[in-house]
Amino acid sequence: MRALARREKDPRAASRMYAIAHALEGKSRAEAARLSGMERQALHDAVVRTNAEGLAGLHDRPKGRRRPVLSDEEGAALKQLVLASPELARHGRTEWTLPSLAEEVAHLWGKRLHPASLSRVLRRLGLSKQKTRPRHPQADAEAQEAFKRMARPVGKWLDGRWPEQSAKTYPASGCVTLGQDGDPRALVLIKGSALEAI
Repeated sequence: MRALARREKDPRAASRMYAIAHALEGKSRAEAARLSGMERQALHDAVVRTNAEGLAGLHDRPKGRRRPVLSDEEGAALKQLVLASPELARHGRTEWTLPSLAEEVAHLWGKRLHPASLSRVLRRLGLSKQKTRPRHPQADAEAQEAFKRMARPVGKWLDGRWPEQSAKTYPASGCVTLGQDGDPRALVLIKGSALEAI
């Protein structure tokens, strides 16, 4: 038994073999267990398993896993639900959060999931948490595009020409205004910094 324990690669199985070897040599079960670094009950369990299964019984049994809460079909449906943005009229929101997804799972399949558990389910489905850009549900996309066309960033020439071509200098003030005449959005350069004129 000691020779088998020396060749054993699993340290837990080897320690059980050493404990049984000590017991076979005539030591008490308590002493044999102490020499192998285990409790007397653990030695008793190892002896019972060895008698029932042989030396294979000294190895740890494979640990089981919980069955997944959602089936494969439900997982695929959940992934499609997440990838499709929620409808405001139907879901009452414009973006998915873990608590709102947990409510939707409970509504669709009658399965209660904590948001942290749902986060692990989503990671297994290949999804990651991403923060969407805030968007008001009643925002007007056309008005936003019109605003973007009217507002031009500071530092760009309004008429597309370089400053020496379109600049007018006022020597008394030291200011250079750029842009077309009468343009209220003309840029003003004062001592090297660009400011937007009113």
